Amino acid sequence: MPRGTPTQLPAPAARARRGYFECRYGQLHVHHAMPPGGGFEEGTPLLCLHDLPGSGRVFTRLLPLAGEDRTVYAPDLPGFGESDGPSSRLGMSEYAGALGDFLDNMRLRNVAVLGLRGGAVAATELALARPTQVSRVIFVSVPLLSEAERQSARAQPQVPAAPENAFRPADPARWVLESAAQYPLRERLARLSQRLLVLRPRDELWEATARVREVLPAARLSELPQSALEVLAHTPQRIAEAVREFLRA
Repeated sequence: MPRGTPTQLPAPAARARRGYFECRYGQLHVHHAMPPGGGFEEGTPLLCLHDLPGSGRVFTRLLPLAGEDRTVYAPDLPGFGESDGPSSRLGMSEYAGALGDFLDNMRLRNVAVLGLRGGAVAATELALARPTQVSRVIFVSVPLLSEAERQSARAQPQVPAAPENAFRPADPARWVLESAAQYPLRERLARLSQRLLVLRPRDELWEATARVREVLPAARLSELPQSALEVLAHTPQRIAEAVREFLRA
């Protein structure tokens, strides 16, 4: 019987899963994906941090794409999503501490961190707290406000917490602006020593994101044609490809 041309089978997709891991505030709910081979000899693991408020669910379509050649984790930060949280809102150093607990429990000695919008602030704090463990940093839209914008945000009335959960303000965009106004992001960014990729979506933080180059001129800047949420929902391969190229360089 003559041999036919071998059928080209598609590469198996990265496996997407969810699980719970321990941190100082209880259980941390984590979305994750890994290559079909298990990820043990693949690229640097990637930790994705969602906007505040929000959850790791925002990375649902990105995970299997980014997880084709590395293990990818997207935790719900303490008090958000399905993760446990303390009795009051945390500062960025506390978020970084909880994420550090997760890295230690997973015995991850080298990771890259991606921060989406408000998650870029948490990513900055984690990278500064663990400079030898976090090797590279990626931002997708950054709330790096000017002084005038910071003053305007401080002058706005505080957003009341939603009655069912003190960690979930009623207006996510308002929370990001308030947090950026209170957090010394420019000063903290100036201390970063890791290589940095900044993805600049077309959203209300378009100008704020570009200011990262004022603080860190060596940062790599790449534009996205839509808002971050639109790209994550409809064309997540744009982010996956940009991250893959950056981490391989």
